[in-house]
Amino acid sequence: MSDSRSDRFVRSYLKTRHLVLLVELGRHRSILHAAQAANMTQPAASKLLGELEHALGVKLFERLPRGVAPTAYGEVLIRRAGLALAEMDAAHQEIMELRSGLSGRVAVGTVMTPSTSLLPQAVKLLKAAHARVHVAISVDTSKPLVERLRSGELDLVIGRILGAEAAAELNFEPVTDELHKVIARAGHPLAQSKDLSLQELAGQGWIVPPAGSILRDRLTALFLSHGLDQPAETVEAVALPVVTHLLTGSDMVVALPEELVRPYLDSGLLTVLPYELGVRMDMYGIITRKQHQLSPGAAALLDTLRQVAAQRYPS
Repeated sequence: MSDSRSDRFVRSYLKTRHLVLLVELGRHRSILHAAQAANMTQPAASKLLGELEHALGVKLFERLPRGVAPTAYGEVLIRRAGLALAEMDAAHQEIMELRSGLSGRVAVGTVMTPSTSLLPQAVKLLKAAHARVHVAISVDTSKPLVERLRSGELDLVIGRILGAEAAAELNFEPVTDELHKVIARAGHPLAQSKDLSLQELAGQGWIVPPAGSILRDRLTALFLSHGLDQPAETVEAVALPVVTHLLTGSDMVVALPEELVRPYLDSGLLTVLPYELGVRMDMYGIITRKQHQLSPGAAALLDTLRQVAAQRYPS
């Protein structure tokens, strides 16, 4: 049974302009800039915000010398407002698709490895069957992608769920994990080593992900567990073109899944050094929102991803 006070607030008070203002306040953290983005005056935006806080009986934003910052209540309302607007946008898109055949826009986020294999293959198959579906792809780490999924900016994500709070709202279909190998340029001095040790590898220059990332933490733990200092020469980089350029032009090494650099391995530009790191990333999978109806285009991409994943990773 619904709460009558909540029902009154949503049905009789809350308007689309409130939702738009909340989303823009969350994006800009400034009443002036949010008002401009929402196509209203600053006094009108301040009045709407004051009305919302009065109706709910809580402070949604802290007023700062330069801008505003959402309170815990404000964070909840910003996220839910974004979802509400995304649902209405999805409804409009779905109606347009029903009128003109399968088309529309699908926004998908992915972590690095499936961005080079699983997702491109799925998109290629989708476009072969439904050429008018527009696919927008974002490549990032799992945490920001999942937040964008929760806020309604993305339709689905190929990645990992890292927090319990997010897990309660999301569906996760596992695909595969990632065994990392030590990758270097072809002809690297250690490529033909018969008894390569982690100590020798620690003396090399390393390309590493940013501090605080899961892989960086696992590499740190690996060296520490063997009583070794961290590599002294490091470059932080995650963009694949940067990483491969650094590898081919130096004796630096990196820990990556073979799948991610398969074309470079097959062409003989890169090689796998003969040492088993034993480092695996947690399993990634296809993530969608619970109790959310995907648009026909997004549902078609989801089905295609499932088919390709079953073919590529049968286990």
